Formats: sequence, C-alpha cells, structure tokens
Amino acid sequence: MQTNKKILVTGGAGFIGSAMIRKIIQSSDHTVCNIDKLTYSGNLSSLRSVINSSKYTFEKVDIVDRKEIKRIFQKFTPDIVIHLAAESHVDRSIDGPSEFIKTNIVGTFNLLEEAKSYWVSLDDSKKSSFRFLHVSTDEVFGDLKNKFGFFSEDSSYNPSSPYSASKASSDHLVRAWNRTFGLPILITNCSNNYGPYQFPEKLIPHMIINALQGKSLPIYGNGKQIRDWLYVDDHVNALLKVSLEGKIGETYNIGGDNEIENIEVVRMLCKILDDLIPIKKKSLNSYTDLISFVKDRPGHDQRYAIDCSKIKTKLGWKQLENFETGLRKTVKWYLNNTKWYEQIQDGSYRLERLGIYSQ
Repeated sequence: MQTNKKILVTGGAGFIGSAMIRKIIQSSDHTVCNIDKLTYSGNLSSLRSVINSSKYTFEKVDIVDRKEIKRIFQKFTPDIVIHLAAESHVDRSIDGPSEFIKTNIVGTFNLLEEAKSYWVSLDDSKKSSFRFLHVSTDEVFGDLKNKFGFFSEDSSYNPSSPYSASKASSDHLVRAWNRTFGLPILITNCSNNYGPYQFPEKLIPHMIINALQGKSLPIYGNGKQIRDWLYVDDHVNALLKVSLEGKIGETYNIGGDNEIENIEVVRMLCKILDDLIPIKKKSLNSYTDLISFVKDRPGHDQRYAIDCSKIKTKLGWKQLENFETGLRKTVKWYLNNTKWYEQIQDGSYRLERLGIYSQ
C-alpha cells in the first residue's frame, strides 16, 4: 500500500467501516478520520483495538449536517474519501423509508458538494491524487429472475426496496458529479457481507445468536432466496485496492463467488455450531431443529449474483476466504465474543456514545 495517505471514512463505526479502519491502522502508515452519526448500529467498541492510535481520529457527525462536513474537510484535508455511511437494512427501509432518503441520498449529496468545493481548492499535485470512493450494493440491480447470469458493472438498475432505491439514487449522484464537475470518483457494488462485529439484525449474526440462546431461527418464505456471500475482510481489501489503484470514473463489482440459498446458509452455520458447541436442549438433536419459516417480506428479491472478473483482472484482487472457512471463522468469533452482542441486546453498548472510546 502507498504510505501516508489521509483517508476520511464515513460510517466508520459500522460493520464494514470498522473493519476498514482496523485494517488501515494496523497494516499501513495511512491516517484515518472516522465520521459517524452513531445510529443504532454504530458501535465504537468495534474499534477498541485502534482507538488510541495516533493515526486515528473520530468525529461524531451526521453526513446530513453539511456545515460539519465542510469543517471536517477543512480540518482533516483528506487525500481519499471512502463513503460507507448508509442506512442499509431492507426491513427497516420498508417500515420507515425517510431515514434512508435523508442519509443515503441527501447525505451523499452533501458529501459530494463539500468534496467538490475542497477538491477545486487543492493545488495541482494534491488535486490529481484526490479520490472519492462511493461504496454501494448489488441490490441496486434488483434480482436475477433465473439461476443463470450475473450482475456486471454495465447491468441496468432495477431496485426493489426503499433501501436499494436510495442507494441507486446515490450512485447516480456520484456519477453525475464526475461527469458534470470532474470530481474524481470511484464506485463499488458489493454482494452480501458477513464476518465479525456485524450488527445482530443481519441474517448470519441473527441466526448465530438466536441459536446460541435456544431461540427460533426464522427464515423468510421457503428460504430459497439466493445471495452471493463476501467475507468482510475480503471486501475491505478490495476497497483499499480500488481507492489506491482504481481508474477514475470506473465502477468495480466486488463479490464472493459464493452463491448459496438462505436456508443452506442457516443449515451450514447450524452444522458448525453442532460441531463446536452441541445443543443442550434435551428435546432437540441439532440446531437445525430451531429452524422455522415465516411470511416472506414484501418485494423480496430472489437471486443476487455478481460478476467480479473486472476487479480481478484489472486490479489483481481475489478473495482469500471461501464461504465455509469464512463462516466458521465468523461463528467462532461470536462464540468468543458473547459480551459484545449481549451489550447490543441490553443496550449498554450505547454508553460508548458518551465518549468512552472516542478520545
């Protein structure tokens, strides 16, 4: 990696953002400014290992607050912006779309405007090396109607949920700021992430924690929905490579090459749990006995699958984890970090928002 870049990360207290920051601080000479609103899913304890590093600073800021965004650009003077801040849970977007519109669309607009103002003020050397990386999702493409074919960087957008529609909107804004104003942008669209420190509302941690607590494992519909699963550390490696080596104006799809039905994901993690910590309920033989099927959610996409050959051939990135090894690592992490998710469940993790870990 190049040395001494100043990287502004939005949403750095979230699942992917915190993994990104841990990677940058622990394995490079780059410095990081983390800006995060600390919504329900923002958790500073995910950054304990780097919180006292001289290369790390934290700002509790909402990207909708344009005045604060301007202040941070002027104070930190970044070389690279990695924009991860987003509302990202589909079910929540169905129940209450307004926060998704504000954060994902208005927040991205504010960042683009302030990034543009900052970028045009730079001298030629710094101006030519500035990058704005916008991190998006494969859900902007909608779903694949059959078991064949893949989303490519040229696939048409066809979002199904308020969440994916808001992300699609933000992608269009980013491209427009490049074409109209010349802002040096990059976009990535990734498949489903999983790994340590993921907030328990997401499928894999939700199922692991429910299983450990002897609760039902609810599966939407028949569980035949297909997703491509990407281990979070592989995603972070790809994002760093794109931000440092990607071609300005280009989009790169990032996938795991792990297409699996939701029901099979749950069965696989149940098998891992059976191996590592056999179920103690006398009436049950396996964690799979906890699986139940519930009414499907509205507009549920059937299949996502990403063609990530471009980032592999153009930038030399590849996945280091297959789904079986990554899932086993993830299950082991939750087994060894029960306090982390218990604090989320009882709400005590919110105490960290008072400043305990933000010095």
